[in-house]
Amino acid sequence: MHRSAQILTLAAGAAFLALLDVTVVNLAIPALGHAYPRTSVTSLSWVITAYATLFAALLAPAGRIADVVGRRTLYRLGVGGFALMSLACALSPSVPVLLATRALQGACAATMIPASLAILLSDTPADRRAKSIALWSASGALAAAVGPSLGGVLVHVFGWRSLFVINVPAGLALSATAGILPRTAPARTRLPDALGTVLLTAGIGLTALGLSEGSTWGWGSARTIACLLTGVAAAVAAVQRSRQMPAPAIQTSLWKHRTFALANGASLLYGASLYAWMLLGVLVLTQLWHYSELQAGLAMTPGALTASLSAIAAGRAKSPRTATVAGALTMVAMGLLLAATLPVHANFLGYWLPIGLVLGAGMGLVTTGTSTAAALSLPPASFAAGAGLNQTARQVGGALGIATLATVVRSGSVGAAATFEHVYLFCALAVLGTAAVGLGLILRPTPGVVTAAAAELTPA
Repeated sequence: MHRSAQILTLAAGAAFLALLDVTVVNLAIPALGHAYPRTSVTSLSWVITAYATLFAALLAPAGRIADVVGRRTLYRLGVGGFALMSLACALSPSVPVLLATRALQGACAATMIPASLAILLSDTPADRRAKSIALWSASGALAAAVGPSLGGVLVHVFGWRSLFVINVPAGLALSATAGILPRTAPARTRLPDALGTVLLTAGIGLTALGLSEGSTWGWGSARTIACLLTGVAAAVAAVQRSRQMPAPAIQTSLWKHRTFALANGASLLYGASLYAWMLLGVLVLTQLWHYSELQAGLAMTPGALTASLSAIAAGRAKSPRTATVAGALTMVAMGLLLAATLPVHANFLGYWLPIGLVLGAGMGLVTTGTSTAAALSLPPASFAAGAGLNQTARQVGGALGIATLATVVRSGSVGAAATFEHVYLFCALAVLGTAAVGLGLILRPTPGVVTAAAAELTPA
């Protein structure tokens, strides 16, 4: 295998593992409900949210850490730690322990994304970067889409713990072969601001907690209001602190580039729709249509295939704006159709399959479009930080989307078609916002941003 192909394989492999675990656990929720019948669906959804929260909060600072310790070093540590935390998840004796280990697993996953994409882009000629991003994005799109399918098979055959066991050999293999990756000299710069990172994590986690538990605690209760207000305040404080620190947790100077800032906004809204949509599909199939976990997983497989194929095709689009807007509008149409016509009784061939194929194609286009716009709007010195910040936006959206889904399901009747239709409407509106923001994704390099980004990477 050619060296460039080997690097692409390792970079895509890390992205696949990290994003697979965002959705592969969706099919564990029904199984965990049977294993722990006294734990509510809302509480069990934190198996997904705990991972997404740490993943989202640490992606941005992980980009700077990659520059400080070296991208290959961080890649190896990240995938190795991910494998070990996956094993810890598989061996968890209780839900609280599982939530804790899932959070640590998400922290390890956060280091893998910016390191892998930065390594890939730094080793790729400028004229081939769009194609490389498309292939890298396709692996992530495939992982996010195939997660429920693979999860359904594993849960049905081996039980929910197998969802984490499969990561162990894959992660160790990637870590062991990382020696072929190009070595980058550690930058003589500071580690990201620790307090800012803590504030960002607290902001995301508390906001998600307030949204997901608000219907249980009461929207006017002291706990709900405290979580929401404190979460928003912590997130704002993290951003404000990052504007003042020489080594910020969030490299806010990158937002001075209009296209990059818009790509982050589009990714935030897309994440809110995507992750709520993926979990909602599992709930519809298992609770409304009474599919088994295996049947539900297989029913979601066709969409995974069209997602990966369209992600690759999006690399040939004339601009990321075209791919993003076309994909988002496709998802809007499917979301509104589901919100208006979701049948109470199962109808795979005549309803679920055609919608899933079209929906998957839309997801693949948006995934590659937003990633390409974010990456190619920045200078090479900021590839790692930019990749982390853009993925942070998507994962923050995902955590909030899952929390919103949990709130709607809790406030309605579990299993009722009307409840699921309301969530589909939310997903459609969120991705409509992606389409609106995506109209501004035009690649125009801004010299001032290059200068500001380079200044942040200059030795202190």
